[in-house]
Amino acid sequence: MKIALKIDVDTYRGTREGVPRLMDALKRHNAGATFLFSLGPDHTGRAIKRAFRPGFMKKVSRTSVLEHYGIVTLLYGTLLPGPDIGVRCADILRSVRDAGFETGIHTWDHVKWQDGVAQADAKWTAQQMEIACDRYANVFGERAHVHGAAGWQMNRHSYRLTQQLGFEYCSDTRGSCPFIPIINGEIIACPQLPTTLPTLDELIGVDDITVDNVADHILRLSADNRPTGHVYTLHAELEGMKLLPVFEQLLEGWHAAGHELVSLRDYCGTLKEGALPRHVVEAAEIPGRSGTLSVQEGEFLAEVAP
Repeated sequence: MKIALKIDVDTYRGTREGVPRLMDALKRHNAGATFLFSLGPDHTGRAIKRAFRPGFMKKVSRTSVLEHYGIVTLLYGTLLPGPDIGVRCADILRSVRDAGFETGIHTWDHVKWQDGVAQADAKWTAQQMEIACDRYANVFGERAHVHGAAGWQMNRHSYRLTQQLGFEYCSDTRGSCPFIPIINGEIIACPQLPTTLPTLDELIGVDDITVDNVADHILRLSADNRPTGHVYTLHAELEGMKLLPVFEQLLEGWHAAGHELVSLRDYCGTLKEGALPRHVVEAAEIPGRSGTLSVQEGEFLAEVAP
């Protein structure tokens, strides 16, 4: 079974410190992966307003945001200016590509997108996606082929733009299998490769799951040899830093089970062209995460793509 590893890089620190560590770990374990970059300013500190969101403070207390992100990162965009990741870390971004890993777009401004896109209009959404695409092209010398939204937050305009901006496939949603998305009755001709497994920060501190046993829990969840495999999302700020030992346990466990660890590109390449089901995307809550996310609805609509 193929397991695609999708790495969300949210912050300046995660780019500088977490990304190189993850590349080293992946090379040691002969694993592929897709790195999705935040390409503009790091304004992590502005996420403080989420404290008023139901369930957010409970999640923060479980996963120790200060421990994983550091006090400096938590001040970016408030008491400290937010560093421009795409400018200051361009060499690191290119080194990921040069090492043979797939790269793509996570967002321009992580906090701005995650907190604003759900209610944003077409103009705002297009501006945010287009400047991210332009920065990616400036850094890498080519357009991006894959997009994975910050916080799994999308709106109907952004789904249309995944098609209009020429993305070949995206991983903006949570779900159970690859599909063609339907938004408000409109078919979007850009496949979604949803995250199918829970993330570490959704699990640790819930139902007796700890740092010591969370890898075993995820390995059990990924043991079902489903035809379309799994997509696992990790974060440069977590698995690339203090939780790197947990990620190495996962890599070892997946290899021991005979699974192939691949990029989203290689994962998508194994899917039967024209055979993806169509599924409605809805905003829904999932266990362990505050607020609503873009989720693949369970209703099965069709066997073939448009």
